[in-house]
Amino acid sequence: MWWVKPTKADVYGNRFRQRRVRAFLAMCDEVLATKSTCRVLDLGGAAEYWLGLEPLWKDRPLHFTLVNLYPEKTPDARFTARIGDACALSDIADGSFDIVHSNSVIEHVGSWHNKARMAAEIRRIAPRYYVQTPNYWFPVEPHLRTPLIHWLPRPWQRSLVMRGAHGFFPKAETLDEADRILSDSSLLDAAEMAALFPDARIERECFARLVKSLIAIR
Repeated sequence: MWWVKPTKADVYGNRFRQRRVRAFLAMCDEVLATKSTCRVLDLGGAAEYWLGLEPLWKDRPLHFTLVNLYPEKTPDARFTARIGDACALSDIADGSFDIVHSNSVIEHVGSWHNKARMAAEIRRIAPRYYVQTPNYWFPVEPHLRTPLIHWLPRPWQRSLVMRGAHGFFPKAETLDEADRILSDSSLLDAAEMAALFPDARIERECFARLVKSLIAIR
């Protein structure tokens, strides 16, 4: 694997993620006011993520269906895993779930066309959704954990990732590896999120008065 898996502290000790989960659970509670179970489709999610945050939701009757490009292990009956492409979920009928959840995934699907396809799938599959993504205009790139690198010309970016490890990624040894690292994500700004999710409100998650993340909520 050419990237470094985030540690549990990265995922579960992150106060921003805990705050997001609480906001998401408020949406689940709206569903549970009228239904016995809340069916969640998590695009790009992992059971490990939810188990790490289980103290926040364990008393709620939630069922998570996890969609990933690769097989995902499920620890118990509260989880179902399936292989799928978040940009093309034609085997899932309209309105099949109560809520779609996606945390830091849409920036990884590639082109604007793919992002628009993923957004359209999210909007049709459930009446509610919660989609978070890092903000392009925050000065620290969250995957490389390097200030300003995502604003630099591509040749300068390549040079930096070939000089040493950055964030979740080891040092790139070749131009191909450098390009693969740099192409792993393409960040979005608020205008782009609003265009992708026109029926949502776009919330801004701030750090030091700067917008760190954007969250589309319907």
